[in-house]
Amino acid sequence: MRLEYKLKYKDSKTMARLGEIHYNGKVYDTPMFMPVGTNATVKTLSPEELKSIGSGIILANTYHLWLRPGEDIVKKAGGLHKFMNYDGPILTDSGGFQVFSLAKPKDITEEGVKFKNHLNGDALLLTPEKSIAIQESLGSDIMMSFDECVKWPSTHEYLATSVERTLRWAKRGKSVKKNNDQLLFGIVQGGEYADLRKHCCEELVKMDFDGYAVGGTSVGEDKTTMYKMVEYSTPYLPEDKLRYLMGVGDPIDLIENVMRGIDIFDCVAPTRLARHGHAYTKHGKINIKNHKYQEDFTPVDDCECYTCKNYTKAYIRHLITADETFGARLLSIHNIYFLHQLMASIRENIKKGTMSEFRDKFLKEYYGDKHE
Repeated sequence: MRLEYKLKYKDSKTMARLGEIHYNGKVYDTPMFMPVGTNATVKTLSPEELKSIGSGIILANTYHLWLRPGEDIVKKAGGLHKFMNYDGPILTDSGGFQVFSLAKPKDITEEGVKFKNHLNGDALLLTPEKSIAIQESLGSDIMMSFDECVKWPSTHEYLATSVERTLRWAKRGKSVKKNNDQLLFGIVQGGEYADLRKHCCEELVKMDFDGYAVGGTSVGEDKTTMYKMVEYSTPYLPEDKLRYLMGVGDPIDLIENVMRGIDIFDCVAPTRLARHGHAYTKHGKINIKNHKYQEDFTPVDDCECYTCKNYTKAYIRHLITADETFGARLLSIHNIYFLHQLMASIRENIKKGTMSEFRDKFLKEYYGDKHE
């Protein structure tokens, strides 16, 4: 079973694209938002709930699953799909982001990255070859190359060296890939430097990956810088392959980066915000813990999700302040539904050729006077 991507339409006014992902007899439309299931579960939600909300591809985290339960156990279970009972497409990251948050610069060598297990302190080494081997054992549909996710800001000098290492690592990882049913994406690095992004794209394209990700964003940079990183990357990527922007999920960033040629996105934000009592609405994020919602018996937002059709702000506020898990579940359902509906609106406006007008209207409503 091999996932296939088909580009269907390109907007003449922006770089926005419409496409289809074909998998296991089903079709998933892009642009798409992908919920993150770090430990082979999207926090507080069941696979059935995810599908009912409208989720397509979901993510699992290579680093965390390597440490526990271990990739061998997942493989014995029949792979991630059977282990977690999800029959839709699954993407695994390379483990690089977690490693680099734990490692020091001196621990990054040509071989790979040395770091300590955050659970028990054991010394570990993750290499491009090891990352691919783990992901093959996990059995995801899309695997990511092992790369160096560089902090922002970094100097041109450091990033030039880092990009070359990332390219060598990408080549090494691709050379040991065995399972043809699993796609492998290359990751574009280069920070905010146009020449490095262009060079990284061109060299990765020569290696002929199944798809490409824009990495090195959401590491502390401002939105303008993020958008430039994407603008410096997508023009050099093949039109007939998926483009993935890693770790980005703020609503306006989804809109802006679709307009810059991105197809799929992921972020932990919708569920993380939910656990802290925050909800997306058409008029911006709200904090359900605020006192003004104590006697607010209206839905979180005007939408058709399970949460808004059945529960009120007052009730959810009570659950969150009482530390009841059901509150986090309800807000997670709503937040993920909100982003899926946003992506559906984006797709509709690409078809109509009205992305710029849609962005302006969304900005006005989302960041208006009612925004908290």
